[in-house]
Amino acid sequence: MDRKALVAYFSCTGTTKRLAEYAAEILGADIYEIAAEEPYTEADLAYYTGGRADQEQNDPNARPAIAGNVEDMDGYDIVLIGYPIWHGQAPRIISTFLESYDFSGKTIVPFCTSHSSGIGSSAVDLHALCPDSVEWVEGMRFEAGTARDAMEEWIQSIGIG
Repeated sequence: MDRKALVAYFSCTGTTKRLAEYAAEILGADIYEIAAEEPYTEADLAYYTGGRADQEQNDPNARPAIAGNVEDMDGYDIVLIGYPIWHGQAPRIISTFLESYDFSGKTIVPFCTSHSSGIGSSAVDLHALCPDSVEWVEGMRFEAGTARDAMEEWIQSIGIG
């Protein structure tokens, strides 16, 4: 690949992390974990309990703080963004990430993990946060336990590998 790629991902349970690692390996890309400044606990992640994740997902303006940052974002041409689906959407920390950098001239490739929900409108909603990206590739949803081969086939099918 002649363009430099970054795989940025958010994963609380390891499901999205594994797929991000596959993508980075396949592409020879750098990898960056989007980590919450205040780590999520099991109680935070318990659906429909009024916990932190529920509260954030119910507030479209929530922007959880991220610990650290990507060094030299300007050096990347392609940015893959991996995240789990929370209540049918990307976690709000992904919005924080997208609003923290200038994606002008970059190709953005979202992918998500979910046990039951599809990618839904999450990718479209995220695209609105960085409209200056040069290209926004249609995203893909992967199930837990997806094999490396499936990630590789998808990367090849969208023409970035």
